[in-house]
Amino acid sequence: MSSRSAYTGTQRKLVLAFDVGTTFSGISYSILDPGQVPEIKGVTRFPAHEQINGASKIPTIIYYDRSGNVKAVGAEAMVEGIYEQAVDEQWVKAEWFKLHLRSRIGPGAGKEVTADIPPLPLNKTAVGIISDFLAYLFKCAASYIQDADPNGVSLWASLKGQIDFVLSHPNGWEGTQQSQMRKAVVLAGLIPDTPNGHARLSFVTEGEASLHFAIQHGLPASAVNNGEGVVIVDAGGGTIDISSYSKNISSPKEEFEEIAIPQCHFHGSVFVTIYAQRFLSNYLEDSPFIDDLEDIVRCFDKTTKLRFRNADTPQYVKFGSTRDNDANHNIRFGQLKLLGADISPFFQPSVDCIVNAVLDQKEKAHKPISHVVLVGGFASSDYLLNKIHDALSAVGLNIHRPDTHVNKAVSDGAISFYLDHVVRTRISKVTYGTFCSTSYECGDPDHFRRREQSFMSESGVMRIRGFFSVILPKNTRISETKEFRSAYFTDYESPEAVLKGSLAHEIVCYRGNILEPQWRDIDPENYTKLCTINVKPGQIPMKRMVKLNGRGIFYRLNYEYVLIFGLTELKAQVVWEQGGVERRSEAKIMYEPDT
Repeated sequence: MSSRSAYTGTQRKLVLAFDVGTTFSGISYSILDPGQVPEIKGVTRFPAHEQINGASKIPTIIYYDRSGNVKAVGAEAMVEGIYEQAVDEQWVKAEWFKLHLRSRIGPGAGKEVTADIPPLPLNKTAVGIISDFLAYLFKCAASYIQDADPNGVSLWASLKGQIDFVLSHPNGWEGTQQSQMRKAVVLAGLIPDTPNGHARLSFVTEGEASLHFAIQHGLPASAVNNGEGVVIVDAGGGTIDISSYSKNISSPKEEFEEIAIPQCHFHGSVFVTIYAQRFLSNYLEDSPFIDDLEDIVRCFDKTTKLRFRNADTPQYVKFGSTRDNDANHNIRFGQLKLLGADISPFFQPSVDCIVNAVLDQKEKAHKPISHVVLVGGFASSDYLLNKIHDALSAVGLNIHRPDTHVNKAVSDGAISFYLDHVVRTRISKVTYGTFCSTSYECGDPDHFRRREQSFMSESGVMRIRGFFSVILPKNTRISETKEFRSAYFTDYESPEAVLKGSLAHEIVCYRGNILEPQWRDIDPENYTKLCTINVKPGQIPMKRMVKLNGRGIFYRLNYEYVLIFGLTELKAQVVWEQGGVERRSEAKIMYEPDT
């Protein structure tokens, strides 16, 4: 367990972390008092919570009525009789809505699971539903803290307008998804839509949050003390997030560095249920109980899936009464008998995913890996743990599952991320750059082949379009403070054109396998637009210049884009020189849907 320092702030502060999971969600928090060592606490009481097994999470479910009004959320959506009321009053259930924010591009993007994800209710967006759910979680946190803390009412009244929030998200999410989550937080009324409001919201990947949790709860001592590589497997409801880290033993402080490109895969526990439903739909096709398929699958999900341990042992799904029998389909006294050999294939894609991903991390990591730590709600499956242990221990890896609250790893870890912030170096997942023109060289074969893309610039120089200027190569180690600078210029025919124009550069990701990508027309499907950086040209001094042929004047803006990738969010600045002094301006980043 790490030694956390006392809070050095001068005023009391409250931090809330929301883990909005695909199937279950949790809340953790910390009250920061000056001079005191902060503690991480969890919200463990929710409305109608007695309906839910476990004391730390609620179902990620919302019921809406036909007018789009919220009728029941979380554990309240699971109370006895709510299903019948929803049917009678034609309510619509929203579940797994988090997955609608997923990226549709790159490895592990989840394009193949589109048909498996329940559609959103009519006239509802994923951002709107997440906003409603966050508002509910905030209400639950307010109620719990006011009840649980001796001075909770006065504490909440004094801090509720200045709370810092931490939201976790899958490893595969990027700026586009973060901007959508930020919009949901604003719509929920948690923060104002201002720079100061946005500064109160932090994001952390589920992999990094899980590392922070593991440091507090059972990270192998040898990994910490010797700097050995550790793979963190966060097995959740929707995604499995794979991240690798090692401790920087040369640092006097407790610091970790990411040592491999993190991964995100859609093989969480919900997909075990999906495979079970497909099997049962075929198996019971000729049974009179086919009409009970939804109830049978629900019972499988709540009980059989959780207790399944051995492919050699039959399992029973209790769904009906003692009068329910169908010998031809192994149904007796309201129980469906399934062979363990029938159930194990439901888990196999997840097992294969984790094993292959860990082996890939082991092969490609910047440091040797010796340990694997399994956390997340799905990690509580003994069958999953045993299969992973058998496969990975055979190649010399040590497998660990913390003894306590693995399903709270992300929300508790998100608070630890805020307080301790131990990861100081990360790995770039893709190659970042921008498309621009470059000077045309007639003797260059690449240029000559693309001569139709050449043009005469304002300066009188022949240039060629479609060049990919790399700002940050893939698989590069990035410290949090490292700046990646790239110099550009833009030419204009007149001062008026400068002031009327707009300076916008698209930041592009290359997600393919070319080590040094250079041209837009090679492997074009793997170039995707990440965002646009907008700057007012009037900020940057223009330089009056003479054209190359001496026959005319043009005006040039010289500037650099500075990108900071080492944090959990991309930051951008525009830099220029004025009067011998470097000037900087924050650049506005506009993300676009990555569909």
